[in-house]
Amino acid sequence: MSSPAVIAVAGPCGSGKTTWINQSLKDATAPLSYFYSGLGRNPVDLMRIGYCFPSVQVMSDLPAPQVFSSLPDGAIIYVELDFPELLKPLLPKVRFCHQVAVIPPHLQDSAWHQWADQIIPGNDIAIPDAAKPPERWHAPLQGQVFDPASLEVVLTELMEGAYGDIHRVKGIFEMPDGQALYIDFVAGLEGVEYTELSIPRWLEGRPDRWSGMEVMGNNLQPEIISQTLLDGCLTDEVIAYYQQQYQALSPV
Repeated sequence: MSSPAVIAVAGPCGSGKTTWINQSLKDATAPLSYFYSGLGRNPVDLMRIGYCFPSVQVMSDLPAPQVFSSLPDGAIIYVELDFPELLKPLLPKVRFCHQVAVIPPHLQDSAWHQWADQIIPGNDIAIPDAAKPPERWHAPLQGQVFDPASLEVVLTELMEGAYGDIHRVKGIFEMPDGQALYIDFVAGLEGVEYTELSIPRWLEGRPDRWSGMEVMGNNLQPEIISQTLLDGCLTDEVIAYYQQQYQALSPV
């Protein structure tokens, strides 16, 4: 059995790493795995890839030797990193490691350049001050269903700075019609990305699958964000009403 190959993808927050990996996963034919460290508390990217690519094995911790031994011949592991990192000591059994940096086009001669085997021009975003890294706030939302108009108001207030200096907002949110939406905002880019995930509609009670959000920025007000989010969530009675309507519209 051959050892797996690793494609390590690094870049600043919001540069487009996960987008590049998503495209690569669409085009690949080998058995695939995806790993992003530090996502145990709120794995938005991990769960998004798991929902979009059911055949991809997703991992939130460095795989143990037994995981490597169980991978099929020719397997490829995509490893997503925020910062350049030496992977060979961490992944000693890989047969090949290709290091890709997805970075803003204006960035020159950075640590990512020195680390990478390949440079991919990413989103043209500002690089956060290394001396003041952004705060990260995570909110698990499993079981919550959102009123779309209320959720849009919360997101607009976030992006306009009502609850801090926001760099990034991303999350998976459940809608009354049973859809799950992936929502992504990066400061400096135009608009907000709304993507319906290709998973079955949930039309029986509160959704029993992962959803949640992550906010990155400075001077965040998490208590206010949390309360404002909860204000936009639907009650059991309203959820049941909507589900009955959409069940009636669903083809038999």
